[in-house]
Amino acid sequence: MKIIYMGTPDFAVPALEALHGAGHEIVAVYSQPPRPAGRGKALRPSPVHARAEALGLAVRTPVSLKGAEEQAALAALNADVAVVAAYGLILPQAVLDAPQHGCLNLHGSLLPRWRGAAPIQRAILAGDAETGVQVMQMEAGLDTGPVRATARTAIDGKTAGDLTDELAEKGARLIVEVLADLPAYPPVPQSAEGITYAAKIIKDEARLDFSGGAAQAERQVRAFHPAPGAFFLIGGERFKLLAAEIVAQPGEPGVILDDRLTIGCGADALRPILIQRAGKGAMRVDELLRGYPIPAGTRLA
Repeated sequence: MKIIYMGTPDFAVPALEALHGAGHEIVAVYSQPPRPAGRGKALRPSPVHARAEALGLAVRTPVSLKGAEEQAALAALNADVAVVAAYGLILPQAVLDAPQHGCLNLHGSLLPRWRGAAPIQRAILAGDAETGVQVMQMEAGLDTGPVRATARTAIDGKTAGDLTDELAEKGARLIVEVLADLPAYPPVPQSAEGITYAAKIIKDEARLDFSGGAAQAERQVRAFHPAPGAFFLIGGERFKLLAAEIVAQPGEPGVILDDRLTIGCGADALRPILIQRAGKGAMRVDELLRGYPIPAGTRLA
């Protein structure tokens, strides 16, 4: 098939590689424009942009697809289908209609649950038992289109980073299967029941809330790893929790209960395993406490 590929972050790289490896003709790759990064704030291409160039593919980085000129340039590619994975730009109807078979989206949830920007993190925060990745036929609504194929996985204590990597690989295999025999995967309308929305993550959400119990705080740790990182404050200094476990130890929410940095959460507690001080690398809790004692009774902010 002649494919337009549209994606930006690491999540979208495996599908690009898989489609290229399957022998499809990728006529153009669309990605978000390069952004300033690093200390020098030099422009850095997105992961998809960089990988596409390494594969020798043509890359386009428009800031918008709303203009007639950009839409005409895309239509002139005469693609059979567009594959979209976490691209980050709104696709106008003219773009959705341009490829012969429309646009197929790789979405990291089990639709209609968690339509929107942050489905993986929201599924973890909500305590969902499973999630997945789906090939959805795109339409004008926000993730409202019919679904052609699904791959499921148990969440089972995984972090957002773990799930992102797993669903990216599952999605890559799934889209190759679907495009190998598109008529075998007819679009099935989503259910009208069970619709939820996965709002974009804001940094303030990553501040740990110990008043809702240890299970919810532990979900925050997993949902916000690796980014933006669940955190608490001591004396104005930020500490990121990278891994933690739930322990059966009642205590006042947000108060250190012992010399192992166990944090009270009401009926139970959260015990950090890996932690990171601002400007420093990750370390085990016992390593932190040797150089930075935090006594029992300390109240976290």
